[in-house]
Amino acid sequence: MFSKSYTLLPQGDCPKTPGLFVDPESFTQRGPHKGFSFDNIPNVSENDFTDASQGSLSWICNLIVIFFVYIFTFITFPITGWFVLKTVPNYQRIVAFRLGRVGPPKGPGIVLVLPLIDQWQRVDLRTRAFNIPPSQVITLDGGELLVGADIQFRIWNPVMSVLSVQDLNASTRMTAQKAMTYLLAKRTVREIQTQRVKLGEYLVTDINEMTRPWGLEVDRVELALGSVLKARSKAPLHPSPCPLLCLDWKVSLTLFSSWPCTFWVAFNSPNKDCITFTDELSSEAQTVMATPRSVEELLDAVKLLLSEALVHQVGACFQFDVSSEDGQHHNYFVDLSQGSGAAGAGSLCREPDVTLSMSDSDLLAMFQGVLRPFSAYTSGRLKIQGDIDTAMKLEELIKLLKK
Repeated sequence: MFSKSYTLLPQGDCPKTPGLFVDPESFTQRGPHKGFSFDNIPNVSENDFTDASQGSLSWICNLIVIFFVYIFTFITFPITGWFVLKTVPNYQRIVAFRLGRVGPPKGPGIVLVLPLIDQWQRVDLRTRAFNIPPSQVITLDGGELLVGADIQFRIWNPVMSVLSVQDLNASTRMTAQKAMTYLLAKRTVREIQTQRVKLGEYLVTDINEMTRPWGLEVDRVELALGSVLKARSKAPLHPSPCPLLCLDWKVSLTLFSSWPCTFWVAFNSPNKDCITFTDELSSEAQTVMATPRSVEELLDAVKLLLSEALVHQVGACFQFDVSSEDGQHHNYFVDLSQGSGAAGAGSLCREPDVTLSMSDSDLLAMFQGVLRPFSAYTSGRLKIQGDIDTAMKLEELIKLLKK
């Protein structure tokens, strides 16, 4: 178990690259780590405890002292036996310092610890866990949320764990918290919500790179997401797909007059809700639907976009519990789980994957792209029953409606 040096844990598709805080040059270096308390024992990670710094005179004095202690222990054995014999279970090791110099770990079984000249410490090799309390993290897109973590680690080299760090638990907790904050600051709120497992694997690799000289390895990191304190900042508005419509209408008509088509626009007419382009080379008119004003008009627009490709991309069915301003509740469904999809009023014949409850105005704003689903969920305007990641797949349909 202690005959080989540290090896990185396999992390699936995680690239075996240096951690966030690791110097790339030191990442490939397998020699002794300079600056640590075991510099005089350069091969301690390989269980080579030969101390070349000890002079011949010191070595002779140590032998003499150890010899007399052995004689004293042997003479008074019936009494000293209760103090020098220690029982070590399989999940523990004893790290002993004889006359101030560390030796190989002892155990399991019965271990002899000499009185007066041996100072020893038990090291537990079992997996232990601790949690990082939720702390505020500012993400790449300007959002703020509370994120904690549950971390499991174990000691793989008891000697290095005693020599390298004074308070192992506190040092590991602080290192893990710094690594988590640094990693999440480079991610968006959406990535943190949807990629918790992969981010935990990245943290395992980064923390192991920093704690390798301490003789411990992290087995698992599980992120615990708290509440969103601040939604991500809004992206800049996209430019209008037809900049000519933003000009003065007289200028626009002048420009359109040079086109080989007839352009009909209804200005300030409450009965007209479309713009019609009639191509002189074609007898058919092309109609661009305006913004829907009711949920029924929205469903009609959704039905035009249903396709097998969209069903294959989303693969879920949604139930909408919509409340109007007069207090009435209506049910609608969008089934994107089979065939070419379906949408309409009423309830599904089977159990929906996700049920969304919101007002009719918020529903129209969400499908028009004015209100983002995640912002509606974090602000309480949208209530979701089911998997949040599945509910966020509605953005694929919203993108098609905006085109």
